[in-house]
Amino acid sequence: MRIATWNVNSIRQRQGHVERWLARVQPDVLMLQELKCEAVQYPGAAFEALGYRSLVVGQKAYNGVACLSRLPVQDVHTALPGLVGPDVPQARYVEVIADGVTLIGIYLPNGNSGGDAGYQAKLDWMQALRARAEALLEADADFVILGDFNVAPTDEDYAKGALSPADALARPATRAQYQALINLGLTDAIRALHPTGRVYTFWDYQAAAFQRNQGLRIDHALMSPRMAERLVAAVPDRAERGEEQPSDHVPVVFELA
Repeated sequence: MRIATWNVNSIRQRQGHVERWLARVQPDVLMLQELKCEAVQYPGAAFEALGYRSLVVGQKAYNGVACLSRLPVQDVHTALPGLVGPDVPQARYVEVIADGVTLIGIYLPNGNSGGDAGYQAKLDWMQALRARAEALLEADADFVILGDFNVAPTDEDYAKGALSPADALARPATRAQYQALINLGLTDAIRALHPTGRVYTFWDYQAAAFQRNQGLRIDHALMSPRMAERLVAAVPDRAERGEEQPSDHVPVVFELA
């Protein structure tokens, strides 16, 4: 199974990028984030012509996630179970079952806007995600949580100067919540195969960040134990960031035996 995640930063602007990438890489399942459109505006017919059915959770102008699959899928959830509060209506979560594996696509809140309340909403979201992972583990399910986590887990996961110590992506409480997911017994797929070094998935549009390799690793896949045993490759497709009018994130591809 080949699965992937990609924050496309507007599907209507990046439709051609996604079509070309699907034709070239041919993943079995692709999780998209930051669609920035409602479901009725999503170009599903174009992807269906390439063999991909879409499950879309859209939102006007902001957020939005989708699952594109060429495998039969069972739709499970289009919102994070157990999440309460003002951010519940936001389109940030999709969960399906494909080939017996639960695949969860997420667009975790950034946490840098809205002051203390905005940051607390990020932590609340992460706590609810951990509770969902715990429930799946208790059910002995095979699963992968993948997407834009908006978390740089360690200092090695961003270039020097790319984030301030106060940034919500790298605050101690953010990292503690991410580590709490790992402590459940989940595996950070990229670091399982690339334990050290610069493995970035995002480069800002400003200050020639891509050309200077001033990146961040914030797009992740966390795998349950049996899925981690099947992991054979985890590769950010860096070439996509060099395309004309790219997303600031690149696709990340995970190969499972």
